[in-house]
Amino acid sequence: MHIKSNSLKTLLIYFLSLTIYSASAHSDQSELIDFSVEDLLNIEVTSVSKKAKSLNDSPAAIFVITNDDIKRIGATSIPEALRLAPGVNVARIDSNKWAISSRGFNGRFANKLLVLIDGRNAYTRAFSGVYWENQDVMLEDVDRIEVIRGPGAALWGANAVNGVINIITKHSADTQGGLLVAGGGTEEQGFGSFRYGGNLNEDTTARAYIKGFKRDENTHQSGGEAGDDWDKVQGGFRIDSQLTTKDNLTIQGDAYRSILNQNTTLAQLTPPYQSNFNEKIDTFGGNILARQKHIFSPTSDYSLQFYYDFYERDEVYMKESRHVADLDFQHSFAFLDWNNIIWGTSYRYTHDLLRSTYVTANPTSRNDQLFTAFVQDEITLIEDLLWLTLGSKFEHNDFSGFEAQPTARLMWTPHHKHRLWAAASRTVRTPSRLEHNMTLLRSVSLHPTPTPPHTLVPVALTLTANDQYESEEVFSYEIGYRTTVIKNVSIDFTAFYNNYKNLRSGLFGAPDPSTLPINQPVMPINQNKAHSYGFEIASVWQMLDWWRWDINYSFLKTDYNSNSVSQVLGLTPQQQFSLRSAMSPWQNIDLDLLFRYIDQNTAVTTFGDADIKAYVSLDIRLAWRPINSIELSLVGQNLLAENHHEYNQELFTTPTEIDRGMYGKLAWSF
Repeated sequence: MHIKSNSLKTLLIYFLSLTIYSASAHSDQSELIDFSVEDLLNIEVTSVSKKAKSLNDSPAAIFVITNDDIKRIGATSIPEALRLAPGVNVARIDSNKWAISSRGFNGRFANKLLVLIDGRNAYTRAFSGVYWENQDVMLEDVDRIEVIRGPGAALWGANAVNGVINIITKHSADTQGGLLVAGGGTEEQGFGSFRYGGNLNEDTTARAYIKGFKRDENTHQSGGEAGDDWDKVQGGFRIDSQLTTKDNLTIQGDAYRSILNQNTTLAQLTPPYQSNFNEKIDTFGGNILARQKHIFSPTSDYSLQFYYDFYERDEVYMKESRHVADLDFQHSFAFLDWNNIIWGTSYRYTHDLLRSTYVTANPTSRNDQLFTAFVQDEITLIEDLLWLTLGSKFEHNDFSGFEAQPTARLMWTPHHKHRLWAAASRTVRTPSRLEHNMTLLRSVSLHPTPTPPHTLVPVALTLTANDQYESEEVFSYEIGYRTTVIKNVSIDFTAFYNNYKNLRSGLFGAPDPSTLPINQPVMPINQNKAHSYGFEIASVWQMLDWWRWDINYSFLKTDYNSNSVSQVLGLTPQQQFSLRSAMSPWQNIDLDLLFRYIDQNTAVTTFGDADIKAYVSLDIRLAWRPINSIELSLVGQNLLAENHHEYNQELFTTPTEIDRGMYGKLAWSF
């Protein structure tokens, strides 16, 4: 193991890893293998209709990653767990940054995927996306991750364009007692966590946790250490109280601090017109959430939720602080025996402060409000055979004004082993601070003058703000089929077609030859169009009682129709394939393999196309439980090559090679 001597935090976490060296508890028999194929399809999900419903009866392309799935692939972060879902593109940029999207348009600043953690929105108005390095929970406390590919805006609102990821943690009653986790290895140099849950009174349970890790730096494409190592400490709590027989209350919160090292590339107006350097980013944040639910009857209830979230990032190109307060109400009820209606309203207030000498934000501080309302009706057309779901979200934001995002979904069950569904939806990606208020120097390059002697002169490409930038929109059409017609085999198939309008493009303004370098402005406008189509297959084969196979495949084709020079539209692998084997040949032994193939990626940008070669990856995990309360595991990641490349250059961030790694983990529950 390689530990830097000048990092006190590294030494502390490393010491914790060596002295505790334990891992998460395991039941007598693996939970994953205990689930039958039909049990997996009947897992309750809430992301499709905002109320509990079996996955099998949900008219959407939804995939569930369970707690046992996360553990058995050896995931140490949420992005690693998301690699299990078909149609989701997960690319690691460097040791501490990720690019994650659904059905294309992937990038560090991907803006068409909505992420929720226990009902709290992880979206940032800075660029309409997610800082994945900020999003963390104690993975042992995750109940499930619900992944919707395709639009979810009718319920969840703008920016749920190509998908919704809903991370749901366990009720505190399900995490009683103590859990001590620690380990270390080559890339995961040291990690540890401690959680304890108990009863506060007869009707109230609670838990609290603290976790930390130190992750090693990756390798430069040219060789040598990349200087992108990072560490993080996070803690939190959750309290669940049954106030009355019809009322319950949840209060939870988290706080974190992280030091990220990265290799940054900035354009400059003087030779050599670009600077590359390592910088240390200090980022911290926290949240608190309260949710109260009241049950009127078996067919009617309401919930009221409030959360406050903040973060601060101090990077060389911009120092950003952001505060969000959100109040949400929703009510569901049955009407006339054949209607299940859910409706709600919410209000969100955001305050930010952007300070930089490199990126100009005008204004530097901004307060924004978001008002929303939604209604959805699930109509039983033919009892136990045919259902129609109609709904829409209505919003007003301070960037693009009023937005309506309707959907229609049809579910047909001709047989208890067959489910067919279809959907049509409209959704939007609303503008961000990036398009409306930020100006930055993108690059400086040498170009010959148009007249002889064609002298090379520097030209500065400046991305300018446009407060008239409008929402991007997509009309999406989907069909799906689920079946368990073959014993011990389930198949979930989805095909889709998306028609995108008003996508971001760049309009070149008149160059200013009075300066040197010559200033060439590029303004974001809504003149790009695209359409994509493809399909996704998720299948499970329970070959033996103790051996399960998961096979996922996705195909995506994206065609762009640009009326102007395209800005970054993202990386789009055409094919993705994963094969997973989960074995528990003995009661106390697990052996898990995850093989992935990612097709070549093509980035469409203002500055030319950039390809990432296809790559394969293999992860292996071996676990042994000498007693029920202790589990030892050994995990190997990216075993097929010493390192591989998953992402290309984007604004500010220099991608690195992703290294092969191994770590050991041992846990004790008490």
